[in-house]
Amino acid sequence: MWAMTQNSISLFFRGKLFAEPGKAYGQIAIGVVVTAVLLVLLAVAGAPVWAAAALAAAVGGGLQPYLFRNLRYR
Repeated sequence: MWAMTQNSISLFFRGKLFAEPGKAYGQIAIGVVVTAVLLVLLAVAGAPVWAAAALAAAVGGGLQPYLFRNLRYR
């Protein structure tokens, strides 16, 4: 299991994990931006930083399967 994880990480950083790396990086960027904006909005709204971070991380993490549903892997 650990070897498979290391192999996937290696392929990702070499740009060979996804069939369309540009699309994958764009989807990752969308997830990061949504998470960051949500974190800032919750913090500005007065939520404690730990709660804002936990909620933003949960939403951002939950968004990834939706964003990655049409990606093809090599």
